[in-house]
Amino acid sequence: MTTHRIRVGIDVGGTFTDAVAVDATTLDLLGQVKVPTSHHHKDGVAHGIVEALDRLLARTGHAPGDVAFLAHGTTQATNALLEGDVATVGLIGVGTGPGAVLTRRLAALGKLELTPGRALPLAYAHVPDPEDPEAVDAALDTVLREGAEALVATQPFAVDRPDGEEAVAAAGRARGLPTTAAHEITSLYGLHKRTRTAVVNAAILPRMLATADLVDSSIAAAGVTAPLMVMRCDGGVMSLDEMRRRPLLTVLSGPAAGVAGALMQERISEGLFLETGGTSTDISVVRRGKVAVRHAVVLGKPSYLSALDVRTVGVGGGSMIRVGGGKVTAVGPRSAHIAGLPYACFATADDLRDARLATVSPLPGDPADHVVVEAAGGRYALTMTCAANALGRVPDGDFARADQDVAEAALAPLAAALGVDVATAAARVLDAGTAQVKAVVDQLVKDYRLDREAAVLVGGGGGAASVTPHLAAVTGHEGRIARHSEVISPIGVALALVREQVERIIPGATQEQILAVRAEAERAVTAQGAAAEGVEVEVTVDPQTNTVRAVATGATELRTQDRAHRADDAERLGAAAASLHSDPAAVRVLADTPAHTVYGTEVRRRLRGTRHPVRVVDADGVVRLHAPDARVATTTAGEAPAVLAALVDESTSYGDGGVRAPALRLLVGSRIADLSGVLDPGALLALARSELGSRGPAEPVVAVVEART
Repeated sequence: MTTHRIRVGIDVGGTFTDAVAVDATTLDLLGQVKVPTSHHHKDGVAHGIVEALDRLLARTGHAPGDVAFLAHGTTQATNALLEGDVATVGLIGVGTGPGAVLTRRLAALGKLELTPGRALPLAYAHVPDPEDPEAVDAALDTVLREGAEALVATQPFAVDRPDGEEAVAAAGRARGLPTTAAHEITSLYGLHKRTRTAVVNAAILPRMLATADLVDSSIAAAGVTAPLMVMRCDGGVMSLDEMRRRPLLTVLSGPAAGVAGALMQERISEGLFLETGGTSTDISVVRRGKVAVRHAVVLGKPSYLSALDVRTVGVGGGSMIRVGGGKVTAVGPRSAHIAGLPYACFATADDLRDARLATVSPLPGDPADHVVVEAAGGRYALTMTCAANALGRVPDGDFARADQDVAEAALAPLAAALGVDVATAAARVLDAGTAQVKAVVDQLVKDYRLDREAAVLVGGGGGAASVTPHLAAVTGHEGRIARHSEVISPIGVALALVREQVERIIPGATQEQILAVRAEAERAVTAQGAAAEGVEVEVTVDPQTNTVRAVATGATELRTQDRAHRADDAERLGAAAASLHSDPAAVRVLADTPAHTVYGTEVRRRLRGTRHPVRVVDADGVVRLHAPDARVATTTAGEAPAVLAALVDESTSYGDGGVRAPALRLLVGSRIADLSGVLDPGALLALARSELGSRGPAEPVVAVVEART
């Protein structure tokens, strides 16, 4: 069953704006359009967004009222920082005594370099007593005289006592200044880093506010009543009002859209997503069904901006081949796009008549070791895409598919120069290009302790076929190209969940304090439009840094997919067996709920005992959870507190590292509640009770318990 309701995702890039429509029930792709990004229109990028939406609705036969969800991703904040197109920030420090010394030092933030030779414009003033209106007004007058267009208020320990920052911020807003109080950006301690993050946020605030207002009014004028959401840099979306408060969260959101697409459409639970364009490949991690996030470096300095951990390698589908000494020496970072040359594999056989190999410098000053072919049709670049097509790595229907015979003809002059056949030459090119990607992939697998047996490589972007299939063959990982890989980013925008993260530094956090942080995150996503019944909250407590972190996610409407798309028993068993690398006959059903089935097997190891790997498979046949060695228990919501208390007690470890509760995940209803980030047994059980508090006593609950080693 399909409906007229659609989810729309729009990805605003530097050159083009892509839009997709996805069926709100089946999540099938219904249509896609591409329009030029309207940087120079009087309405800015808003014009291109509305143009893309209008064309998309016309192409798919839908009306504005059919749009159930509309979100867009934009590189505007990133570009503003890269290009130095920012506002002058007025920074007002608050405090007396030692606090005044600390805040006065923040004037040095005006030395933050935006572009070579250009620093972030900053005006500083100090207020000893924020309750003195005249002193606050005088400080505002000072920064305004120096050209301030946006304001930041900052004070030591304002995460605990925000009154001073709030008083200054209120005065700034009363004067019509776009204003940020530093504690509103993050509640983590560290005055300098917190203020630096707030200053960068304020620097892009006026521009992003103007864009938000234009986009909002344009979408409303187009007749769309669904709330407009904006892509965040951690893989979720936020409301437009939240973007008006914290536009910095959209910085680095480009790669986040792609991995959100891989996570939601491809349903990766363990692996890496490689988004390959013409020039580079962005590599990100999905572990236990969650994207890997860390505090980002902004303008060359650490920040409190939680963003996707993305590693970029200068190898893409258009990367040019470099030779020397009769061998392939490197691939990239220069691409055919930079050199202004067409790909040889997309020429015609007639164009490639009389082809001979030559070397060029793509740009002045580059080494003259980049190979091209000079032929009847002109000069063509030899690229990773050419090699992938020549070796048959590009599947039918792929965005980068070329005629294999033409690709082989294009590489023939290179093969002759290397003294090998075409297939060997193509393999050497792909080996050289993917070697750089493999080094990063190997490091990420190690850093995040991914399950090497279960980790998959999923490629996205127009150049995916030039990297992912060959890399999978070289590494032995399972690999595939995402469906509709060329529009995986706008698909990710369309499918993304509302997300919010709350962080607090709480030494010796009590159960009540941990639950309070969890509740705050849950309230934040429901305030932005997430349906309360479907909100999931993951809590992590780091005893080394005393950080309590809660990440809440939820959909704007509860979604029930078409039952016709659900996998049968045999398909689910096959998915589990494949992930377990086991014969299906050796895989057992350990437990099930209406939404998930738990499978397990035994792995006997000489001298190391028996391991019990577990996989949780959803009704669509997708593996949602990997556990290398776990116990599984079935209970009910009413009996769960006692059952879980016994399980946690049996599996808690005691040693030099302190008390370490097991990693616990609960399958209840349609959810997998991940409580694995909590090490204290008491806090873990309190969170479990909170998760089950609204459930009926007879509702089935499955616990997956992993002892920590």
